[in-house]
Amino acid sequence: MDNDCLFCRIVAGEIPATVVHETETTLAFRDIDPKAPVHVLVIPKDHHPDVVALATADPAGSADLLAAAAAVAEAEGLRADGFRLLFNSGGYAGQEVFHVHAHVLGGAPLGPMLAPR
Repeated sequence: MDNDCLFCRIVAGEIPATVVHETETTLAFRDIDPKAPVHVLVIPKDHHPDVVALATADPAGSADLLAAAAAVAEAEGLRADGFRLLFNSGGYAGQEVFHVHAHVLGGAPLGPMLAPR
């Protein structure tokens, strides 16, 4: 646990969150600033700064994270129409909390991911 990490503090129960799914190794909760009708963050309970660090240090944890994201998409009714699973890695990508997290987004057409350059 990183005591300065917002998501580690959520895992520890120090900060409340609206939890929608939990396993032994993962936690999923609603984003406080949703960008879609369904916007859930899925995190490993262990601290890893980004998805590359998680994949390198704990490949099984990466699989657990993806399985939890799939379970959230299913439970939220997103499988039929589709959903977006997004990882931001690093400041240039828009990562704001440096604890790996997957965004599960859906519930409406999301449009193109990136504007043409």
